Amino acid sequence: MDSPLPKQAVLRFAPSPNGLLHLGHAYSALLNYGLAAANGGRFLLRIEDIDIARCRPEYEEAIYRDLRWLGLDWEQPVRRQSEHFSFYQQALKDLIDRGLAYPSFLSRGEVREQVAACEAAGRAWPRDPDGAPCYPTEERKLDRAVARRWIAEGRQHAWRLDMAAAIAAAGDRLAGRALTWDDTGCGPQGQTGSIAAHPERWGDMILSRPDAPSSYHLSVTLDDALQGVTHVVRGQDLFHATAVHRLLQVLLDLPEPSYHHHGLVLGEDGRKLSKSNRDTGIAAYREKGLSPPDLRLLFARDGLVLDGLLLG
Repeated sequence: MDSPLPKQAVLRFAPSPNGLLHLGHAYSALLNYGLAAANGGRFLLRIEDIDIARCRPEYEEAIYRDLRWLGLDWEQPVRRQSEHFSFYQQALKDLIDRGLAYPSFLSRGEVREQVAACEAAGRAWPRDPDGAPCYPTEERKLDRAVARRWIAEGRQHAWRLDMAAAIAAAGDRLAGRALTWDDTGCGPQGQTGSIAAHPERWGDMILSRPDAPSSYHLSVTLDDALQGVTHVVRGQDLFHATAVHRLLQVLLDLPEPSYHHHGLVLGEDGRKLSKSNRDTGIAAYREKGLSPPDLRLLFARDGLVLDGLLLG
């Protein structure tokens, strides 16, 4: 990492208002902000509130309060994903029209039953990098007239990416080149440099569902392109998800940003922090009398640095 960011680098911090920010969020926000400031770039804040059921206004206000306490400021207006569902739906329609997405009707309970029956018979069910069972694939071949009738009748459904068709379509566009991304950070097993993308490991991912008209993967990929984000700097917990984002970028003719996945701030038990643990929240440390500089000592405990880092 021997060259600074380009003059007009654009970085972003994009939290979801479904809980209070914790120390891991503080580190990522400060790192993005510091890199932008040190290299003459721009820093954006985006509110990823597509999960209508879980996102709440009080958590969004807490995000602004915590980030201001950390000393951050950001460009206005803040992009709130819930205000742009029609934008994401246009991209979804494009994928549907090209035969790369299909409606899925199985309930979570029905999927669990299939998984349990398979594993009870001694067969392994495919699981994604997060350990969740992949969705069954038989609906890829569901007669489209039947699917349209069920939708017209009001049957609950989600839209899923047909991963096999999507990978084939991306292969045509790449003309023999491998699907990869460049990472100046590192993955959970120390992966760095040119990374081979394996989106197939995620199975037929959700693109839209009744309680979230756009998935995280679809909306974040579209927003990064729309906002001109040049460097995506985020935690290692999203390292493997980059494979899906790269696939969507190819399918939708979107630019490829540079990626840097940083280490995670861990709890005292050695596990990744969770928004459900309020004692690790930024507000909790503020209430204990700690200052933003004090947090740097907590980051250093996990071997994380904020100063002197440059991205290629």
